[in-house]
Amino acid sequence: MADRADAVARVREHLHSGAFLAELGRRVGYRTESQNPGSGEALRAYLVDDLQPAFAALDFSTRLIESPTGKGPYLLADYREDPSLPTVLTYGHGDVVDGMEGEWRDNLDPWQVTTKGERVYGRGTADNKGQHSINLAALRAVRETRGGKLGFNAKFIIETGEEIGSPDLRQVCEAHREALKADLFLASDGPRLSADRPTIFLGCRGGNRIHLDVNLREGGHHSGNWGGVLANPATILCNAIASLVDGKGRMKLDALKPPRISNAVRAALADVKIEPTADEPALAPDWGEEGLSSAERLFAWNTLEVLAMSSGSIEKPANAIPGRANAVLQLRFVVGTKYEEVIDAVRAHLHANGFPMVEVSGTQRFAASRTDVDSPWVNWTADSIRETTGKSPAILPNFGGSLPNDVFAEGLGLPTIWVPHSYPGCSQHAPDEHILLPVTEEALAIMAGLFWDLGEKPPGTGVRR
Repeated sequence: MADRADAVARVREHLHSGAFLAELGRRVGYRTESQNPGSGEALRAYLVDDLQPAFAALDFSTRLIESPTGKGPYLLADYREDPSLPTVLTYGHGDVVDGMEGEWRDNLDPWQVTTKGERVYGRGTADNKGQHSINLAALRAVRETRGGKLGFNAKFIIETGEEIGSPDLRQVCEAHREALKADLFLASDGPRLSADRPTIFLGCRGGNRIHLDVNLREGGHHSGNWGGVLANPATILCNAIASLVDGKGRMKLDALKPPRISNAVRAALADVKIEPTADEPALAPDWGEEGLSSAERLFAWNTLEVLAMSSGSIEKPANAIPGRANAVLQLRFVVGTKYEEVIDAVRAHLHANGFPMVEVSGTQRFAASRTDVDSPWVNWTADSIRETTGKSPAILPNFGGSLPNDVFAEGLGLPTIWVPHSYPGCSQHAPDEHILLPVTEEALAIMAGLFWDLGEKPPGTGVRR
């Protein structure tokens, strides 16, 4: 009788035979650059010509959902085996960032997969075509091993606008709430903690852009004739920022900080080490909030970063006091932060501390969300990964970056589990995007194990069926 090991072996063979890379290569070939206004045909073709037949071969019913705001379409896929069985909802995005032709090593074509050693290059290999292709391949392996059954119900939503901020994902999910009902959200995006350690993350940090503008006068004025009697907006702006965050990245304004880190989150991060590879930037010593580990700073705390500053012309500086200075800051924040109050709090702080001339405004705000670390789905996922790989996965309360997790965790009320299949050095959003073959093989096995276990012993069932 076929068992879990057979499903894992089957999906590994799918990679070794070359079939998986052939599938991925076909998908990479669609130029689904959502930031490119002319990509609409490719976005639609990716869903209609490639994914719909792939889902149909697994007995899923599918339907295309048009964007309510005129952006790229969505694909909903639904497989119903038995209403008494658990239902999993998973997610992926078929859009990618700009291909950046001509900038890749050895002049590689970003629209085809190229294997060099352990690396498989191509736009979307890591973000996100490769990741949802892994999950589809694992699902197929389990179904074939079980003789045409999964042992659970499955739903997918694939969007084509993640790289432009998922502008109407929440609206679409709200409109199709009944069709997306599930017991668990299980999806893959972003990088693992490291190439050699499987990772689970339960949500993501939010982001809040803060614009600071000092507009004192039109044009510049000669620094010899006016220096010492005209206020300098760049000097004012630098000091205003310094009143919010010190020279070691520590926030000075309590309104920007999160609640105390819980014992459960601290325990989850206790064995998580942030260890950059040779291709990644070295960690700055003594940077960030005091008394926290690097993992706690990155995954359990807030950070205020200066994204851009401008005053005068750095390329051609004139001997003049500029009339304007501008900066864009970003607060990356975890669950529990009163992020709705941040703009008003920053404005009140600056005005009370001698900077009433600094105009404060906010843009591009997205929420933080995560599943409770104590959810039974967390240990279930970790146990499954451990059984497949012999490794204890890193469990991160949230991803350091941003994903539309709040749509599923808060909007649909689902426990959210993310199992990423890329690694920090994958060059996503840059030339030379790639996946690693050893990580891909392990990821295929992990997902086959998880899907097998979902049909055997999901949390709360007591005994194996």
